[in-house]
Amino acid sequence: MGRQTSFTYSLLPEQQKILSDILRQGNYRPIPIRHAVTAAESDGCAIAIYKTGKCLVQGRNAADFATFVLEPLVLRRAELGYDDVLHPELSQPHIGVDESGKGDYFGPLVVAGAYVDGSLVPVMREMDVKDSKRISSDRKALTLGRELRKLLGKRYAIVKIGPRAYNRLYARMRNVNNILGWAHARAIENLLEAVPDCPRAISDQFGNERLVRDALMKRGRRILLEQRHRAESNLAVAAASIIARETFLAALREMQDACGVSLPKGASAAVREAAVELAKKRGPAVLIQTVKCHFKTTDEVLKELKSDRSVLGPDGQAVSRPSREWRPQ
Repeated sequence: MGRQTSFTYSLLPEQQKILSDILRQGNYRPIPIRHAVTAAESDGCAIAIYKTGKCLVQGRNAADFATFVLEPLVLRRAELGYDDVLHPELSQPHIGVDESGKGDYFGPLVVAGAYVDGSLVPVMREMDVKDSKRISSDRKALTLGRELRKLLGKRYAIVKIGPRAYNRLYARMRNVNNILGWAHARAIENLLEAVPDCPRAISDQFGNERLVRDALMKRGRRILLEQRHRAESNLAVAAASIIARETFLAALREMQDACGVSLPKGASAAVREAAVELAKKRGPAVLIQTVKCHFKTTDEVLKELKSDRSVLGPDGQAVSRPSREWRPQ
């Protein structure tokens, strides 16, 4: 795999001025580029700054310009070259784990694991892999998730916990972090079947590290487990977050098609209204198959329906059956 030859950055006004000054000096030659405010080239590299603040660097020496000029003099932070030099472990084999759906009332909780090594790092950078929360649209998350799964082949794992199973687990564990710890451990264990020699796994810090470590089995207990704040800045964790989000969005769309009611993401007032509409259409017991019942939204929905939690069952199981048209996930 060759070096990356194209980079895109968003520059603040003061950063644009610094870079423009740099391009007017030294061995840079002005070049005409349509819609560019400032554009110049040097040996094997073309740099353009646009009115939007977007900066595009292209050419066989683009990585060198990004590493030795743009990052230290303009961005004042290490993203590409210095991270590779000062933190070589970023390109060494490791697993990243992240989840999606934890804060969404409708749909499953999804935990995904993704493997990264030195051969995959430049490809993922070219794909602009980043934390799924920074991806602007569901369509892009779905597309990028599919592309990542194709790239990784067997080197990813998905643990999808549908609402019925989630509610059963919550009734037993009584804590979301306990469920997350179990699911993170399962994702690591499953992925180690494809990459058994992987020495390290990284995830976001959502609770005591023992929640994951204690849930690991024989294979997983040999791995070095790291939990850190803002772990999504790691490329493997970012890839896992995208795959998890893609899986969640696809499952939510499938559930929406099956029940015939629009199911919004999150836990807003619109979500509560959708749950009320669905429960009126299918009966309150349908909630056990579509939502995370421990959310306070459930009590609000049942109150509006003049019902109570007894319709959901004491252990998270539906006491009464929903209508025949409904096909549970």
